[in-house]
Amino acid sequence: MTHLSPRLLLAVAAGGAVGAVARYLLGELAADGGGFPWTTFAINVVGCTLLAGLELLPLARRSALWAAALGPGVLGGFTTFSTYSEQLRSMLDAGDVLLAALYLLGTLTACLVAVTVVGRVAPPLPEEDEL
Repeated sequence: MTHLSPRLLLAVAAGGAVGAVARYLLGELAADGGGFPWTTFAINVVGCTLLAGLELLPLARRSALWAAALGPGVLGGFTTFSTYSEQLRSMLDAGDVLLAALYLLGTLTACLVAVTVVGRVAPPLPEEDEL
């Protein structure tokens, strides 16, 4: 386990604030409205894709501080399991079982596909001693 220094915790907190504000602004600019929550869906798929590719950034590979700020920080604040869960609950409460099932399985599938694609198209990472 990485040592939890105050600098790492501050990096995660600052990154989380940036990610949460970005998510909030996107939600305001492209509000979901009724039906399928496309904005939340897109945010979660994009966040999963970026998180899967984080190790491709030399900055994130070389610096635990930047990896923490960008991964659990920015991307952790950007993606939103809580909103996803609340939207699912709301759909079920409204009796939209089919829409809820599509949202549940669609999000899971799209995020897993995104992570798999990044893993397959990404170039191999250099060995530790090459960094």
